[in-house]
Amino acid sequence: MVPRIAILSQNTLEAMGLKSILCDIIPMVDVSVFASMDELCAEQQTTPFFHYFVSSQMLLAHADFFVKHPHQTIVLTSQPMTSKQFEHFHTLNTAQMEHGLIKSILRLHQHGHANADGYGFHHGNMAERDVVGPTIDISKREAEVLALVVRGFINKEIADRLHISLPTVITHRKNICDKLHMHSVSALTIYAVTHGIVSVEEI
Repeated sequence: MVPRIAILSQNTLEAMGLKSILCDIIPMVDVSVFASMDELCAEQQTTPFFHYFVSSQMLLAHADFFVKHPHQTIVLTSQPMTSKQFEHFHTLNTAQMEHGLIKSILRLHQHGHANADGYGFHHGNMAERDVVGPTIDISKREAEVLALVVRGFINKEIADRLHISLPTVITHRKNICDKLHMHSVSALTIYAVTHGIVSVEEI
């Protein structure tokens, strides 16, 4: 059974952007977006959700439901949550730049691996091999280049660090993007972290 994640928010742009990132980080997952609790509950009757990403407003309006699922619930917020109502939940600041948001989600995901059986965010509902998706072979040198790219180094700095020419770095970057079918640094970052090429702390 494919694990399911629910996003409950009336902010359509926030919800769809988060869905896209989650699908990149955890390819073998079904992410559904809901604008109301009624929609979510109707869908949950068929197959339960493993995790809920919920706006703070929705959490407060439907606290009776989410307090029963504190480890499965991640609260979406645009500011620090200091209320005791939120102390049992993980929070995710959605009012940050894309790189910061991806890093925060990867931290949550990695934290789930460190404290569970291989499925991010909370306890092991899924094997590690299903989380990271198929492994695509890139060479050792390409992995070194990728690690430096996602750590924020420019081509000239990568060339200097690896003692290779600038055209060689550019060729490696093109080959990496072609092999992985990824052309944004954000997508490459997700791949590098979820495949163990770099840690979240390095990006």
